[in-house]
Amino acid sequence: MSDLNTLVMQALSNVIEPELHRDIVSLNMVRNLSIQGDVAKFTIVLTTPACPLKNVFLERCQDAVVGKVAGIQAIEIQWDAEVPKGRSLPNQTQSPANILIAVASGKGGVGKSTVATNVAVALSEMGAEVGLIDADILNPNIQTMTGLDTGRPLVEDGKMVPLKAFGVKLMSTGFLTTPDRPMILRGPMLHSAIRQFFDDVHWGKLDYMVVDLPPGTGDAPLSLAQHFPLTGAVIVTQPQDVAVSDARRSVAMFKQLNVPIIGIVENMAGEFFGIGGGENLAKELSVPFLGRVPLASSVRMGGDYGRPVVLYDAESESARALTHIAQAIAARASLLIMQSPNVIPINIIG
Repeated sequence: MSDLNTLVMQALSNVIEPELHRDIVSLNMVRNLSIQGDVAKFTIVLTTPACPLKNVFLERCQDAVVGKVAGIQAIEIQWDAEVPKGRSLPNQTQSPANILIAVASGKGGVGKSTVATNVAVALSEMGAEVGLIDADILNPNIQTMTGLDTGRPLVEDGKMVPLKAFGVKLMSTGFLTTPDRPMILRGPMLHSAIRQFFDDVHWGKLDYMVVDLPPGTGDAPLSLAQHFPLTGAVIVTQPQDVAVSDARRSVAMFKQLNVPIIGIVENMAGEFFGIGGGENLAKELSVPFLGRVPLASSVRMGGDYGRPVVLYDAESESARALTHIAQAIAARASLLIMQSPNVIPINIIG
């Protein structure tokens, strides 16, 4: 490495990653540094392609290098991402994804599946490889929300091939049955069905797996939390007191199971259901508040017609809120992985 390269790297070591509180050089986030004339060119490797802090890194790198290192008048940054992977415990089933996120709610009807679908699609749009499991085995909705009501998975080498919509790989019991045939299963059979969605599907390599859980604190969330390497849980609630009360129980369940709470989403906020209940709950429980999604007909229509609002009405207030929530979930999940004693180090040195 030339003397000028060394000076630039030394300058960049003063740039602190705002969530991990370590410098970007010791975290091995700076790659492929080259000096061309008076321009320093390098790649910054983020822990998620959904990182909302690119402008922060750009400004801090410019402040650290330009005018501080003699001979360097500008920088050019290429962006890349490598999502860190958590380690499964000995008694847990391996996840096909680096990060496994449960989307849960204390009660039904709060828009949990809408949030899960739009978050998965938003992460895919940002460049991540994403899978979405509808773990509401008895009352699946993902097939409708993605416009795949008539889809059926193929079988290759004894495993199902997930369907795909909007760049997201999907699996749901809605693909395996018809609307007029109810799924009637006891607890152990529910666990078996969820396990099959992990073990008996050709997922390939994924950055994120989003699991849309049934509401409440029953068999499905307990099975997922105990037998799969969950990175954390996202709790969805409406603003009104009855929904918030149930969401509080859901948070308590995951904490009792030692599953980190990624944060709380307040959905359907506005004049009809009120505003602030989810945010107040987050403050009360000292967990992150991920964002508020206003009640809007475009969100409901997107779910009914298989047209996720983050794509089909991307400039709407609700779509922007859901995109921001997806970024916040990804950032928080990466932070949890990096801080976990069970993390498999990926590109983190020092």
